[in-house]
Amino acid sequence: MKIFMTGATGFIGGATARHLVEQGHQLTCLVRDRSKATGLSDLGCELVDGDLSSRPALAEQMKGHDALLHNAALYEVGIPKDRIPVLRKANVEGTANTLEAALEAGIPRVLYVSTCAVFGNTHGEVATEDFRRPDLDSPGGLEFTSVYEETKYEAHQIALNLIKTRHLPCVIAQPGGVYGPDDHSELGSTMHQFLDGKMPMVPFPDFGTGLTNVEDIAAGLALILDKGEIGECYILNESNFTMRQVLEEVGEVADRKVPKRNMPTAVLKALRPFGPLVGKIMDQPPNLAELISSADGVTFWADATKAKTELGWRPRDVKTGLRQTLEAEGRLPA
Repeated sequence: MKIFMTGATGFIGGATARHLVEQGHQLTCLVRDRSKATGLSDLGCELVDGDLSSRPALAEQMKGHDALLHNAALYEVGIPKDRIPVLRKANVEGTANTLEAALEAGIPRVLYVSTCAVFGNTHGEVATEDFRRPDLDSPGGLEFTSVYEETKYEAHQIALNLIKTRHLPCVIAQPGGVYGPDDHSELGSTMHQFLDGKMPMVPFPDFGTGLTNVEDIAAGLALILDKGEIGECYILNESNFTMRQVLEEVGEVADRKVPKRNMPTAVLKALRPFGPLVGKIMDQPPNLAELISSADGVTFWADATKAKTELGWRPRDVKTGLRQTLEAEGRLPA
């Protein structure tokens, strides 16, 4: 297929682009900064300059392609207030522009990369694709743990609405927590702090996250693009852990002991007014209030049985994936 792809310079996007090229697909990648896209050029991808702000321009660039893979999004948690409009423009407005452009360009198949975060805090439950947010029936309305969750939820609803009302030929992927070499997300940073001996106490030990190798997410996206049923959602998540369990898995592979003590959340809450300074000292995001609300006792757990049974998705187990990751980063014990 000739595929038009957004977000190909990111962590998941880069792995997905490699996977699709290896399968023999032709990729046209939308890029804002060509200096960050040298790897895509080396793969033989065609690069087109632009962003997600202009629907007519996107539609023109998409014409003649067999599929759209919309992966572009900003993933940031613990952001200062001045970043909120930036996330909203990228995740909500950008998704609306891109998917509507696909309709205008007559793209026959669309894959939108959403996230398990749209389920919100699952409160210890393991979500499947038909999971209903508990706060949907709340008199106070939806209670989002972060601006990221809120904007991705809105984008997810945009995709579902376009499928229903305008027959957008779209299938939706919902990855959980992702790890792999050179991961600079909050999850990756936490792992690196632990491995570097900079973690005297475990932060948010009960925070629940999925854990899937980025190469398996890429393989899953390729499967969904190829075999996924239009209008359906597919979770991509290998295992569910608490943060303490994640570090125990990493520690077992790296032969490192996890700190016995947990970081008291009450201390972080007391430091919220000094968020930027504390964040800089502790290598944490500047908005401690949002960081706490998105992690303290929150679970984002999900089950990928549907993708495994219907599409044949076969992710590697976490220990194998972590060992491969640490080996690639030169962090395995001698």
